[in-house]
Amino acid sequence: MTGIDQQQNVTDTVRDAVTSGVDVHQQIKNIILKALTTGQLDMENIKNVTAAVGKGIDEGMAHQDEHAKEVFIHAATALDDALAIAAEASKLAIQEAAFKVTSQHDFSEAAKDIQDMERLFIDTLEKVARGSNQVMAGIVNDFIDHSRRSGTAVGKQALIALDALKDLSRISTDIIVSSTAATTSALAKIGSGILLGIAESLQPAHSRK
Repeated sequence: MTGIDQQQNVTDTVRDAVTSGVDVHQQIKNIILKALTTGQLDMENIKNVTAAVGKGIDEGMAHQDEHAKEVFIHAATALDDALAIAAEASKLAIQEAAFKVTSQHDFSEAAKDIQDMERLFIDTLEKVARGSNQVMAGIVNDFIDHSRRSGTAVGKQALIALDALKDLSRISTDIIVSSTAATTSALAKIGSGILLGIAESLQPAHSRK
């Protein structure tokens, strides 16, 4: 399956989950985690999957009426929770890489990607609001305002991750540092494996048999 096909598949399955109105949070979180573990856990993949999810939510909400607010909250919090898990996996990948490697690596870009995940979440919801009718836009914007006031799951996880990684950011610039591209690729591979493990651990016991 090509990247474009995968993104369309994510959009379609998210739309169907939102339209169904049944177990929306769990359905969408599973869809996102599956999509993120299909490729490498890098920012490009995260952005592509998030955009596809936002499009699916937008399309699915067109079929909702009296339960629109409840369904949207379930969908949006699923994206928030999945991104928080991705942030945790990224943090663990950086820690594992830093422990394993014999040469120093520049982890600043990877740490910045974690920091940017909350902005990506909010930007995605804002795009949904702009493409919605007045009633739906009001629901989405209210959720965004609430998220900014009370915080998001991905934002809180990002802060935890950055705090845990703060010592790594002080790597001496006097040491020869490996290329950012090489570091990003290595972290993406490690992160994918960690995220897959986390995703599997979150599945009900009967699903893992």
